[in-house]
Amino acid sequence: MKIKRYFWITILTITALLVAILPGKTQQSTSSNTLFQTSTISALAVGVFDGNTNFKQLKKSGDFGLGTVNSLDGEMIGLDGKFYQIRADGVASLLPDSMTSPFASVTFFKPQTLINLEGQINYQQLQQSLDQRLLSKNYPYAIRIQGNFPYLKFRSLPKQTPPYRPLAEALKEQSIFELRNVNGTLVGFRTPKYMQGVNVNGYHFHFITANRKTGGHLLDGQFQNAKVELDTLSKVEINLPKTAEFDQADLGDSKPTKINRVER
Repeated sequence: MKIKRYFWITILTITALLVAILPGKTQQSTSSNTLFQTSTISALAVGVFDGNTNFKQLKKSGDFGLGTVNSLDGEMIGLDGKFYQIRADGVASLLPDSMTSPFASVTFFKPQTLINLEGQINYQQLQQSLDQRLLSKNYPYAIRIQGNFPYLKFRSLPKQTPPYRPLAEALKEQSIFELRNVNGTLVGFRTPKYMQGVNVNGYHFHFITANRKTGGHLLDGQFQNAKVELDTLSKVEINLPKTAEFDQADLGDSKPTKINRVER
């Protein structure tokens, strides 16, 4: 009996060691229905373009989202657990886990609602139509729109160098792209007015093509028979950067209307 007991203890010990040593999926540290973000949009607006949260850490908090990378080097989009950087030349590429972000919003996307918008509408009409169908405007929503788009206009930004200027100044160097009859996915969020300054008030979308070759921050578009998936988020977690730039930033000067203007 003692031999059998020692045998099973040995097996259990080896199994525990293998579980600890062998690589596996990244452990999820944030629950579903949670909007997790690193830093705030007001910090980005005043020029805090470096953070210390990397994408390995972000993947523990979401498989879907948007934002940017350090030095404001292009746009970031997360879809199906993969995160892409879209630089100012419009080229999309996978981000390494070691890359860090000064601002990102992510969640584990689990769509709860499907909204079909018939006919062709523009970006403003899309937002109005969704607002009319939301059960409440007091929660953040993660939003995915997939399919063929008659027209999309989007942007990306070039890498900045210190000392960093405010976001509004950096946007003067943005690259603008336009595509017609393009297949792809829009990844976005709608956040309530009371979160102004923490995140972009209202709707905020990034786009990537079906072949994952290009995309950017959505500025305008046409939508034909759009199928919109919504995930209602009831929790918000914020990881503020521990950097000298964030410590010293005057976030009181970042006015809500100014943030919305530069992000839209």
